[in-house]
Amino acid sequence: MIFDSGTGIRPLGDWLLSENYRQADLLCSHAHLDHILGFPFFAPVYQDNFFLKVHCGNLLPEHTIREILSAQMSPPTFPITLNQLKANINFTDFQAGQEFVIGDNINVKTQALPHPDRATAYRLTFRGRSICYVTDTEHKINDMNLNLVEFIHDADLLIYDCTYNDENFPAHIGWGHSTWQEGVRLAQAANTKQLAIYHHDPSSKDSMLDDIQKQASKQWSGAFVAREGQSLKL
Repeated sequence: MIFDSGTGIRPLGDWLLSENYRQADLLCSHAHLDHILGFPFFAPVYQDNFFLKVHCGNLLPEHTIREILSAQMSPPTFPITLNQLKANINFTDFQAGQEFVIGDNINVKTQALPHPDRATAYRLTFRGRSICYVTDTEHKINDMNLNLVEFIHDADLLIYDCTYNDENFPAHIGWGHSTWQEGVRLAQAANTKQLAIYHHDPSSKDSMLDDIQKQASKQWSGAFVAREGQSLKL
C-alpha cells in the first residue's frame, strides 16, 4: 500500500524491486504536484511483470487520475509518455466517501477533506489494525472537525497534515493545510494510539522539526515527527 507519489516513491520503487515485490496499490490523496511528481521516477512502472492499481477520490467529474498523470508525462516536460510504461497499471477514480476492499482483504474507508481542488483521507484496516492517512486538510480555528474525529476514531496510527503551527497558521488560511497542535487535539479526541506529524513545511530545518518533536511529545506521548525512511510496527 503506497500513499501518494512524491519524491519518496523513487527510493521506494528501487526497494520494492530489490525485495522482488511485483504488485502494489497506490492511494492518491489528490493530484497537486508535490503528491504526484515522483510517479514518472517510480522504477516498477517500467517493468512488464509489475502490477499497479492507482486509486484517486478527488478528481471526478472534471478529471481522472490517468488524465492527470498522462499530462504530467507528456512532451516537452517529460520524454516518456504514460502509454509507454510497461507495467500493468489499472486506474480507478471514485468519489470520496466510498468504501472498498483492496489487496489481501484490506478494508479501505475514505472521506473528503477541505483543500483547494479537494483531497481524500484514507483509513486502512487489516487484521484488527487501522492506519489513517489524512493529509492536505485545513481545519477551522476552535472548531474541531467532528466528522474527521469519527473517521479516525481508535486508529492505531494517524498520519496527519502538520505543515504549520498554531502561531503561523492564521497567516496561511486558505492554503489547505493544518497544524501539529490540531493533529494532537484530533488524535486525543479520537483516542488514536499514535500521531505521525507529517507534510512538513518545506522551509523547515531539521532543528525546527527537532523542536516540534520535543514540544509535541511533551503535549502528548503518542506524537512523533515522521522521518524519511522510518519504519513502524503496529
